[in-house]
This record gives sequence, structure tokens and C-alpha cells, in this order.
Amino acid sequence: MGRTREFDVDAAVADAMDLFWRRGYAATSVQDLVAATGVGRGSLYAAFGSKDGLYEAALRRYAEESLGCMRQRLERGGPVRAVLRDLLLEVVDETVADPQRRGCLMTNTAVERLPGDPLAGRVVGRALDLLAELVEAALRRGRDRGELPPDADVTALADFVVTTIQGLRVQGKAGADRRRLAAVVDAALRALPAAPSQ
Repeated sequence: MGRTREFDVDAAVADAMDLFWRRGYAATSVQDLVAATGVGRGSLYAAFGSKDGLYEAALRRYAEESLGCMRQRLERGGPVRAVLRDLLLEVVDETVADPQRRGCLMTNTAVERLPGDPLAGRVVGRALDLLAELVEAALRRGRDRGELPPDADVTALADFVVTTIQGLRVQGKAGADRRRLAAVVDAALRALPAAPSQ
């Protein structure tokens, strides 16, 4: 019978996620992960196989938490422009409120690890695709209510919104203030096609 694992795996992944988010993959050593999680090197390797395995677990946790929040925001009732405005401004507020200006772990990973890390690429690509699907569903509901033209390409618009979200996080990480980022939100909403005239 194998030994019972003597640490909380979920807590270790959360601690590793925070460290990778703050420092990035390359700047985080296995010893850093041991110190951050309080779990010995041998136990980390037994649980995750490698630093890459722990990184994958951290990315998946971040994606799950982030997408859960986004889903709640996008499934709120109300006109689609108001829903999107609230979502984008919440991204802005979260970004500028973070004293460490960590940005988005998915975006940070894409910049640091891709295209050389296929596993990270799959996790990041899937997370962005799922976010685009959530945004597209909200846009489709708005189109069905007549808030967008009937021929509006909601797939392309969803990709535009996701790209805007990632851009806001990058700009925020680089130090842009709330006024500047909120102006980007306003510009993005103006770029959405107007509702057909009644």
C-alpha cells in the first residue's frame, strides 16, 4: 500500500500558482517552490512529476478560477453593452488594485513560454477559447434581443473583446492608470456595431 500524501495538494498548487504568477516560470526555481509551498522537493516531484507538472497544475487552477468569475459576470442579466462594460471595468479595477501588477497568468505564460512549450500552449489556448465562447454567448443573446445588427459576426466580436481584456491586463501590468484603461474600455464599446434603427 502506498504512503498517504502528507500535504494538501490543492494548497500547494495555490501557493505555486501565486509564485509563478508573481515571478514567471523561468525565475521560479524548484527551491523557490519548496519554500513557497512548505512541501519538500521529493514530495513535490512525487505529486507533480516535475516543475513543469506543477506549473501545468497552477495554470489549470488559474484558468478554472478566472473563467468561473468571467462566467458569472457574463451571465448577469441586462443589455449586452452594459454587461461587457461592467466586465471590462472589473478587469481594469482588479488590475490597478493589485499592488504587484501581476497581470494575467495566461497572458504572462503566452509571452514567456510560447511557442516553445506545447503543454502551456494547450492550456492557455483552451482557456482563451473558453473565454471567447462565454463572450460570444453573451453577444449572441444581445443580438437575439436586437441590441446588435442581425448580421453581426459575434465570433469575431468575441475575439475582439478577449483581445481587449488581454490588452488591458498588459497595459495595466506596464503601469497604465485607471483613467487610461477606462478610456480603452469606452473605445472598445464604441467599436461594437450599432443596434439597428427602430
